[in-house]
Amino acid sequence: MQRQNNEFYFQITSLLLSIIIVHSVYVILVRPAAQHQIQASVVLAEETGAYEVPRTLSVVIKDFEQEACFILMFWSLAIIGFKLRQVGRERLLLNLQIEGLDKDSQVLPEDAALLIKPFDALPEEQRRGLLPRTLRLALARFSVTGSIQSATDAVIDTCNTENDRLESELSMIRYITWAIPSIGFIGTVRGIGAALGMAHEAVQGDIAGVTSALGVAFNSTFVALLISMIVMLFMHQLQQLQERLVLDAKDFSENHLLSHLKVVRD
Repeated sequence: MQRQNNEFYFQITSLLLSIIIVHSVYVILVRPAAQHQIQASVVLAEETGAYEVPRTLSVVIKDFEQEACFILMFWSLAIIGFKLRQVGRERLLLNLQIEGLDKDSQVLPEDAALLIKPFDALPEEQRRGLLPRTLRLALARFSVTGSIQSATDAVIDTCNTENDRLESELSMIRYITWAIPSIGFIGTVRGIGAALGMAHEAVQGDIAGVTSALGVAFNSTFVALLISMIVMLFMHQLQQLQERLVLDAKDFSENHLLSHLKVVRD
């Protein structure tokens, strides 16, 4: 529960910081630069009679849809970074040494209870880790049932449950990767609607308004799709690392614990 609360507070804080930082950059740098370049193009069009839409970075990303996409991008990257940090801490536990167990040891059911005690003595944060939980549950099952298969099932069930939990926690990032292109399409609809509203100006020979509105439409889609690709890349990298963590924890359990379990037959 504490872990979920910490993650929730982090998500809220990172969202607020993303909004403040991105909006500040837009207000101070992006929109003034874009406005200056557009005005320069209008002045040049009045002198030469040919209007050319500027294609600088500030003009391409100046609209509200692009700003929202950048906010969501930095928010999702912050969440991914938080989860990568958690995966890194979990991977450090893969170097865990099981006290009282070496490569030549054999563990009987009556010995399992003694091997559980070092796991109970770990700090709380480490106790909540995947590997300590998996090993402790396997030893507890073996101690009670005296069955190697029961201990093996405990390892498999714990790892499968952890894999499902990690998968479900990616739902917010998946929502963001869906929302970013959707916001881009909203900008496309807004831009095309504005362009249609200025069609009478184009008929009279003034195409500046129409081209500017169409620029909003295409720029918002372009930026949104590009940002979505970036977020998807990092999300899939995170998912791959999480899956490797679960597989490595399962392999560790099999090689360093399950292979040492022994049942004496009468």
